[in-house]
Amino acid sequence: MKSEKEKRRAGELYDPLDPQLCRERDRCRDLCLLLNATREDQKQERQHRLAELFGKEADAWVQPPFFCGFGTNIVLGTKVFFNFNCVVLDVAAVTIGSNVLFGPSVQIWSSH
Repeated sequence: MKSEKEKRRAGELYDPLDPQLCRERDRCRDLCLLLNATREDQKQERQHRLAELFGKEADAWVQPPFFCGFGTNIVLGTKVFFNFNCVVLDVAAVTIGSNVLFGPSVQIWSSH
């Protein structure tokens, strides 16, 4: 039997209140809070938080505040820039190519 996460990834109906999915969203929110609390002189700390959030090293600059739903469903190319107050709701996979610059308050919503 498929897990709710597997169902979600397959585009099937799933229970968004599944405990595993709730834990993953909570983890993401906590990491976003930590990222958003960094100061401008904490560039390495920001990169560390982004790697935790996206599940791998990212060649990206994110100007806090930044918000996302899971983080691990976001795939970034190289040299990606998110300006202030961007939101990526990554219920489904979100792939962003290289050399992409997002202006302030850009919102990307994906769902099944």
